[in-house]
Amino acid sequence: MSEPLLFIPGMMCDARLFQAQIEHFCLERNVMVACTTRGERIEEIASAILLESPQKFALAGLSMGGIIAMEILRRAPERVTRICLMDTNPLAETPQSAAAYEPMLVGIKSGRMMEVLRGFLKAEYLAQGAGLREVQARLQEMAEAIGPEVFVKQLKALQRRRDQQAALRKCRVPALVMCGAQDGLTPPKRHEFMAELIPYAKLEIIEEAGHVPPLETPDRVNQLLSDWLKQPYVLRA
Repeated sequence: MSEPLLFIPGMMCDARLFQAQIEHFCLERNVMVACTTRGERIEEIASAILLESPQKFALAGLSMGGIIAMEILRRAPERVTRICLMDTNPLAETPQSAAAYEPMLVGIKSGRMMEVLRGFLKAEYLAQGAGLREVQARLQEMAEAIGPEVFVKQLKALQRRRDQQAALRKCRVPALVMCGAQDGLTPPKRHEFMAELIPYAKLEIIEEAGHVPPLETPDRVNQLLSDWLKQPYVLRA
């Protein structure tokens, strides 16, 4: 039996982010989507996910989900059989960038959640094309269902996240680093840097995608994930 596949969604997203991937892979393996709505630190969210996960699993995370995936890899590398990091960032916030979260937190608490979200994930960070409005509508639908209290928790978690470069350098399992070429939030150059940190990582840039390839180019993402899941385990010192 193939190893279970655990997806971790990005900020203010849920299982609907990976609907196309769930449908594609569910017949061949156990597919799960982690809950990211608990805790005000990345470490707390990762701990809760590990408590509810199989002993070993393939791990794929997007954006904040990728940041959580790196924390899981850092604290429980023996449980991760392979890792896919999509449109994410291994670096901690600087004092200046962390301070920029404060007005967003104030905005959410004053009832302007969707305005803050649109400012954080701008339209130009997504693939520009006929499907843009549908992707935006899906993101809004998920955010509204999750609500402002979780948004505050997730922003605080991102604000205080640790640097994960050391964890990536120690990675010894098949690794896929994936990014949309049109992603202006976590751009391709950041992913080139990540792929260089991870021994034997494969880098894939999707020209037609922005920050959320699983929604923007689901078939291409499914193919890349299929290839990644077929890679033999890397067992090197």
